[in-house]
Amino acid sequence: MAELPDWFTSIPYFTKRWLALTAILTLAGRFGVLNPFNFMLFYEPFIKKFEIWRAVTALLMYPLSPGNGFHFLVNCYFLYSYSIRLETDSFSGRPADYFFLLIFNWICCVIIGLLANIPVLMDPMVLSILYVWCQLNKDVIVSFWFGTRFKAMYLPWVLFGFNLIISGGGLQELVGIIVGHIYFFLMFKYPQEMGGPQLIQTPQIFYKFFPNQRTVHGFGQPPTRAAPTAAPAAGNQQGEGGLNFRRHDWGRGYVLGQQQ
Repeated sequence: MAELPDWFTSIPYFTKRWLALTAILTLAGRFGVLNPFNFMLFYEPFIKKFEIWRAVTALLMYPLSPGNGFHFLVNCYFLYSYSIRLETDSFSGRPADYFFLLIFNWICCVIIGLLANIPVLMDPMVLSILYVWCQLNKDVIVSFWFGTRFKAMYLPWVLFGFNLIISGGGLQELVGIIVGHIYFFLMFKYPQEMGGPQLIQTPQIFYKFFPNQRTVHGFGQPPTRAAPTAAPAAGNQQGEGGLNFRRHDWGRGYVLGQQQ
């Protein structure tokens, strides 16, 4: 029985709290302790009645029912798997930068959720995190159902198409892809590959509460412009500042469904 507490303790800081709060609020709603309707994101109560807590609880409260229980478990698996990979690999030692990723994507999900009438934000938020990992590890081969294998960069679109075909949905997955791409483009692609200015960066106050744990290359800083050099070989193109962006080793690759 000691294995379960040890496993929970080993989960990184932000992933642990996100997963735990999601499980607690969702189960409380499922067993009637809380009314899920009071925690979903709706325009009228959020704007006119100033029920601002809905912006947070819409991310953590999932209206669990016998018909969507499996979908909720899949979401929890993706949340656990890909949030851990970002927090411990791509953002290793930089908790403030990962916290900013979560906050930025959450704000985008809230804005789009209000405009598109999406009352529950778990799906788009999880997909946005998965999308960022897939872009940072785009050449890693992942496995999907029925033994299919493809590069990680296609996984968000496979999930979108799969849900579109199976359940007739797809809107929430598409929102997650859009949100994830907004962050990835503004934080990485535009300043590092296109040489543009750094349009978003981690607020300094975040470092006060979550200081870097070791000295690493900061993704929140715009890359320095390198002197012109000979064109790199095809398939190994470099971005601004000499960052090998397309084929940079951002962290370990994992096979989807493989136990960490």
